[in-house]
Amino acid sequence: MELALKRRWLTPRSTIGELFVDGKFECFILEDRYRPPPEPKVYGQTAIPCGRYEVRITPSPRFKRDLPLVMNVPGFQGIRIHPGNHADHTEGCLLPGRRRTVDQVHESKLAFDDLFEKLKNAGRGPHHITITIDPTP
Repeated sequence: MELALKRRWLTPRSTIGELFVDGKFECFILEDRYRPPPEPKVYGQTAIPCGRYEVRITPSPRFKRDLPLVMNVPGFQGIRIHPGNHADHTEGCLLPGRRRTVDQVHESKLAFDDLFEKLKNAGRGPHHITITIDPTP
């Protein structure tokens, strides 16, 4: 399964993009603020670098359940896709939502459940996510 995250709305507090699954719009994704190089990473307040990453479903010790894990992100560990609504909930992770407003997504659990079901039904993978910046005018 191929995921594509196109970051579109960048603010001083957060980044919101559109997530596509195999080319079809799935949901919005809320992340921490994008800090372009050479701006330094701020722990728990920086979106992961653009690139292509493997995604695996693995047990999360923090959430005590299986969740998608974004693998081998340079300078980051434990980047998950999980429900959450505000920029303060991200800590580098990707938070799905059905609707968006400034610095937040809404109906996150519903959006996550739909995405997670698709990932599980697609089998062991490999699954990948490609993250780019394509801001809206």
